[in-house]
Amino acid sequence: MSEVPSPQLRISDQDRESALTALGEHMSVGRIDIDEFGERSARITAAKTRGELSEVFLDLPEPHPLFDVPKKAVSESEKPASPWAGISPAQRVMGALLPILFIATIALIITTGVTWWFILVPIGISAVGEGIWGKGWENSHKKLGKQRRRELDG
Repeated sequence: MSEVPSPQLRISDQDRESALTALGEHMSVGRIDIDEFGERSARITAAKTRGELSEVFLDLPEPHPLFDVPKKAVSESEKPASPWAGISPAQRVMGALLPILFIATIALIITTGVTWWFILVPIGISAVGEGIWGKGWENSHKKLGKQRRRELDG
């Protein structure tokens, strides 16, 4: 037979999150209004024990907060793959250099008056790269761009 935990047990932030989620469900179905939601959510935020948290739900049916439900840990195999997975070092280099080559070619065309056909050089390199490396080549420079944006944002 399992013991009923004491209402004096301290609660965690996860318990408070569970209570706020349950309270939000009660508001969304019309059991409480926005003002009452604000009052009750303030009580939830200030609660220190299970008893204080449970008092907020005495006049409400299920759902109630779930106590001590551990969040699922992410196992090693479920972790997201590296953005570099499946991309060879040569693809990485070419994926990084190709946008620079396009910009340099456009700058060269504008500043020196070289014919616009010169833009076919980076386009040709791009086509050859895709022919050699296949689908991975097509996405390598996109992945590198996304990785750089994440590094700059982070």
